[in-house]
Amino acid sequence: MEKGYFKSEPDEREAYTIVIPPPNVTGVLHMGHMLNNTLQDVLIRRARMQGYNAEWLPGTDHASIATEARVVAFLKTKGIDKSSLSREKFMEHAWEWREKHGGMILEQLKRLGASCDWDRTRFTMDEALYESVIKIFVDLYQKGLIYRGVRMVNWDPKALTALSDEEVIHKELQSKLYYLRYKIEGAVDEWVTIATTRPETILGDTAVCVNPNDKRFDHLKGKKVIIPLVNRVVPVIFDDYVDVEFGTGCLKITPAHDINDYEIGIRHKLKVIDIFNDDGTMSEAAELYIGKDRFEVRQEILKDLEAGEHLVKIEDYVNKIGYSERTDEVIEPKLSLQWFLKMEDLAKPALEVVMNDTVKFHPKKFKNTYRHWMENVRDWCISRQLWWGQRIPAYYYDGDVFVAESAEEALQQAIKATKNEKLTLDDLKQDEDVLDTWFSSWLWPISVFDGIRYPDNDDIKYYYPTNDLVTAPDILFFWVARMIMAGLEYRNEIPFKNVYLTGMVRDKLGRKMSKSLGNSPDPIELLDKYGADGVRVGMLLTSPAGNDLPFDEALCEQGRNFSNKIWNALRLIKGWNVDESLEQPDASKVSTAWFENRFNKTLATIEDHFSKYRISDALMAVYKLIWDDFCSWYLEMIKPAYQQDIDQVTLKTSIGFFEDLMRVLHPFMPFISEEIWHHLGEREEKDCLIVAEMPVPSDVDESLLLEFDYVRDVIMGIRKVRKEKNIPMRDEISLLIKKNEGEEAKTTFDPVVTKLCKLSGLTYTDEKEEGSVSFIVKSTEFYIPLEGAVDIKAEIEKLETELKYARGFLASVEKKLSNERFVSNAPEQVIEKEKQKKADAESKIRVIEEQLGTLRK
Repeated sequence: MEKGYFKSEPDEREAYTIVIPPPNVTGVLHMGHMLNNTLQDVLIRRARMQGYNAEWLPGTDHASIATEARVVAFLKTKGIDKSSLSREKFMEHAWEWREKHGGMILEQLKRLGASCDWDRTRFTMDEALYESVIKIFVDLYQKGLIYRGVRMVNWDPKALTALSDEEVIHKELQSKLYYLRYKIEGAVDEWVTIATTRPETILGDTAVCVNPNDKRFDHLKGKKVIIPLVNRVVPVIFDDYVDVEFGTGCLKITPAHDINDYEIGIRHKLKVIDIFNDDGTMSEAAELYIGKDRFEVRQEILKDLEAGEHLVKIEDYVNKIGYSERTDEVIEPKLSLQWFLKMEDLAKPALEVVMNDTVKFHPKKFKNTYRHWMENVRDWCISRQLWWGQRIPAYYYDGDVFVAESAEEALQQAIKATKNEKLTLDDLKQDEDVLDTWFSSWLWPISVFDGIRYPDNDDIKYYYPTNDLVTAPDILFFWVARMIMAGLEYRNEIPFKNVYLTGMVRDKLGRKMSKSLGNSPDPIELLDKYGADGVRVGMLLTSPAGNDLPFDEALCEQGRNFSNKIWNALRLIKGWNVDESLEQPDASKVSTAWFENRFNKTLATIEDHFSKYRISDALMAVYKLIWDDFCSWYLEMIKPAYQQDIDQVTLKTSIGFFEDLMRVLHPFMPFISEEIWHHLGEREEKDCLIVAEMPVPSDVDESLLLEFDYVRDVIMGIRKVRKEKNIPMRDEISLLIKKNEGEEAKTTFDPVVTKLCKLSGLTYTDEKEEGSVSFIVKSTEFYIPLEGAVDIKAEIEKLETELKYARGFLASVEKKLSNERFVSNAPEQVIEKEKQKKADAESKIRVIEEQLGTLRK
């Protein structure tokens, strides 16, 4: 940050851009943020090292509902009620709260290592972004896409605002189904029975409805029924909507409090009675229980219905109930005058660019979810009954509405419409509502570069469209789809090329992490305990795109241990003394050749993983390359003997390898990699790893790698014999290798085997060595002379066990190869592999049988 490495300005390089999914200004770092932002940082750091002009733009979202609730709660602690404040005074308090608390999460992200361009930090209520939102509202209104009307909306009685359909979470709950009977008007003892999950809403009933094809109710045509308790007389109506199988087949109709009832009410011109106040208490229109909470009334009304002999029975019933995503309050369907955005025409092109992969989803499975949403899109309720947010630019005068970017422009419209030159700003009344938070964030990739107000500015032309978006699937429609709509509408271009969809962070039992369950660790405590690098590795090791992350704190410990492993490798190398007169040993020559090929092979694998957005797999490849290939094998292969010096060529080459490993590791573990980079060599002040060049894979000698894989098994075989026979590593041993007939011995790694296994000699022979212990790798037999120390009986038992296993394995392979269906259907390379297994097993059996024959003599 001090050196400005995170900053970006347009230049001649190709841009690589990510815009952060703006966390709520109320937010503090949680595990989902940690995963999401670590992934973004990996992508941006890698692009920076690949030579792109990397721009990761950070910011926060004003979060209308959540922030206003926080501010209201905060004011209450000071004895201030929102209703006692003017709008202007409340906004002063809200801005003050935001200035004090709003940047906390961004500071926490810096601790995680997020290399955002912090100088460009944006906030959805910044002047430029605020004006952009207003400009778009006016434009869409003028295009006829925004309208105002009374519609059934999702009402949050706690936040006292309407919500869009996407802000409602439906939970499946164990409920009750109440059977109530309504008296038929004019009849002595005739009743109809309805079934409802919400008995309190009978106070708003304006009809009872049955299916016209249901013969059970033919006698009700033209009849009326009496609503219990309020004694309201309402008609019996007939409509195909009614499911004859549900409940009694007879449905109560409450047009003010159910979307389907509302539609039926329109068709049959029914009266609408709104029985709820905005806070979920009973209104005067309910006639009874006025001012009491809806759920309290449910218990009271049941007692009254039972007393009046209207309650027939109660059954257990499972149904889905809508909850506010923001407040977790049960949603109340409510008729309300709101602003809406027509979505159908905006959705069609936004669907097409995803289905044809102009915008690619990773993983692809989310395309189906996206298509379902977009093909069933509803008009978006964009107004919210709040003060914190972008205020709707609609101005009212004498029943007319004037929509404009400023009050002054609205005044000119009003003067022109009314031909009244005496009108002043005081005559206009601006709409009290603000816009849905998502109405500002759907413009985010454009507005952060000021591309709405100034469509041709240098930033928007250079950085847009962005490259990758990393986000969670649960806001695929809320945000991703709407950003695509806005991008196509206002830039005629997609807003990003790839969407990487993360999974949900769960505990190791598979439960969603939450404060209520107490199963979510404190991210800051994790950072303190394991370091940012350790936590980043822990988050990424098991987080494949689109699949949930089963988080276990042990993964962070594994990440910290990895840091320790790398640091110890540095200490080892830094502890070697160089003797410039030394020639490079043969073991070191072949070891450096092997590791260079191993590195390039893995590098190609890592590139492939990144191209497919398999970030977790890419990290695992880096992890194994460093831990296994470099630390566990290569450093052992080139390490000088105790208190001996190392040659200059090997040390220089090894430091070069270490530097390349730190380049590849840097996007995942920026802190330790940067630190080690500076320990590995003298650097100019500007030569930091963050802007070093990322290595690119070169040609690989596959035969050399295959030969080492074989040699590694040989080394492990020798070490196993040493362990079994209690031969300490300080004691030299000799190794005899039986040459296979017609095969040329591969001796490339003999110096490495000699060094790592402390051999006094390595000989290729046609003769078996008496008094030796042997082992087999592939079809080659190896002997280690033990000068009579071998336990013949134990050795025979061991070989007999190996022989039994080998014969069983051969039988299973022969069975597979004798299966005509397998041979005719399997790919040729699979069959060849099975034949090779057969040949290896037969060879191994021959060798073991010969060994047993020798031992039994």
